[in-house]
Amino acid sequence: MRTPTRRTVLGAALAAAGTGLLTACSSGSDPMSGMDHSSMDRSPMTGSPSPAGFVAPNGPEVAAAEARRKPGPERKVALTATETTLDLGGRTVRSWAYGDRLPGQEVRATVGDTLALTLANHLPQPTSLHWHGLALRNDMDGVPGLTQDPVRAGASFDYRFALSHPGTYWFHPHSGVQQDRGLYAPLIVEDPKEPLRYDREWVVVLDDWVDGVDGSTPDAVLAELAKGMGDMGGTGGMDHSGHGMPGMSGTPAAADGPSRMLMGATSPLLGGDAGDVAYPFHLVNGRLATAPETFTAKPGDRIRLRLINAGGDTAYRVALGGHELTVTHTDGFPVEPATTQALLLGMGERYDVLVTAKDGAFPLTALAEGKNAAALAVLRTGAGAPPDASTRPAELDGRLLTAGQLRADPAVRLPDRAPDRTVALELTGGMARADWAFNGRRYDPAQRHPVAAGERVRLEFRNSTAMWHPVHLHGHSFALGVGGPRKDTAIVLPGTTLAVDFDADNPGLWMVHCHNVYHAETGMMTVLGYRA
Repeated sequence: MRTPTRRTVLGAALAAAGTGLLTACSSGSDPMSGMDHSSMDRSPMTGSPSPAGFVAPNGPEVAAAEARRKPGPERKVALTATETTLDLGGRTVRSWAYGDRLPGQEVRATVGDTLALTLANHLPQPTSLHWHGLALRNDMDGVPGLTQDPVRAGASFDYRFALSHPGTYWFHPHSGVQQDRGLYAPLIVEDPKEPLRYDREWVVVLDDWVDGVDGSTPDAVLAELAKGMGDMGGTGGMDHSGHGMPGMSGTPAAADGPSRMLMGATSPLLGGDAGDVAYPFHLVNGRLATAPETFTAKPGDRIRLRLINAGGDTAYRVALGGHELTVTHTDGFPVEPATTQALLLGMGERYDVLVTAKDGAFPLTALAEGKNAAALAVLRTGAGAPPDASTRPAELDGRLLTAGQLRADPAVRLPDRAPDRTVALELTGGMARADWAFNGRRYDPAQRHPVAAGERVRLEFRNSTAMWHPVHLHGHSFALGVGGPRKDTAIVLPGTTLAVDFDADNPGLWMVHCHNVYHAETGMMTVLGYRA
């Protein structure tokens, strides 16, 4: 089977707009760019020669790097991706998920283990698994057309790699817009020498939901957004982001279900435009705010919350009513503890926080930033009426801590060093033409920004668009400034430049992309390639 690129998948989505289902594989020309992909590099997993001048995902350099991680005992897991009916709390939807759960069953292992997970694909199209935030061997990173062949419908694939760093991670497909269905789950890598002291742990997964609601699918949403908004009849009143006219209506309907194109959503925290998609639901651990999950504890318990934003297009501002949050980690790495009342999580970001539980029932509210909606869960330690879906704790408008204010724990701080190489990545495009890209060029897996093993690399993200973007680097963590926190996903506000540094110590071909799934699928992705 020919390996599809992400852009040919997008072309298939547009061609199949009325079906809500992506074409599994395609060949020939790409309707988005006119580029013929018939002679492009195939995935090294197919046995074709290594990409010229670059380390192959299954090359000897990758095997050597894995050996240095000293893989330990196997943690065996069987996972099935399947079509199923999900109960969101009084509202059932047909979707795709891992088993019959939302989120999928948490995978928990210990640092030093070898994760041996078999994915069985019972979906009607190819899929994959990306291990978000992990520094792992390149041929297990789960990007079809770049690091592996897609896992065909009816087939299975064995993911096997060492877990080299503890922390809060998650996994999801890197195939089309499948992540915006129910295909995601937490991955918790425990530290046997964990320095934190706490009594209970609560894994909290946030998500925006559209699949199966009034006939909508993420593929139909992609098809609608990918048409762009043009100049709205020549009015000229819209900026390049396509969101310059708040409250505007009359946008074209999606192929399946009602129009999900969002207009007029703004947030000062996000620098203006808040998002592209009008989601009907927002969830905590797969539950609607009208039927929230309740986490029980005792007054005085010290609770570790592991917060994960698995959304497709939504930043969440999170607060626990009546409590302060002590931030201990972000994106899996420890930070110098810092207290706050609220946190902002872009898609793909994770924060670990500690709270000392008070007596009563308290709302854990995740405000869909700029979208006039919220998700809810409940912390209960005693008597009291449960908070309802409309609850907005005062802490949401209190002190808000951002990643740039944090300092890395000294044990994981990236040593101060001048960069050997700077890779300039300008974030370009907008919703008007659905031309999201880096440096004005939509994703092409054959284009690789070269880096060399052993280098200190600076990624310089300059956001020339009118919208915020959560940028994600595969296979590595970067530092936000000298002494700043180690992260793999960071928000770049419109009109700003964010420079992050990482050490090139994990050879292969690694994706860099916006973690807004619709921006990525319309082109805002690129590749860093290690020179052979």
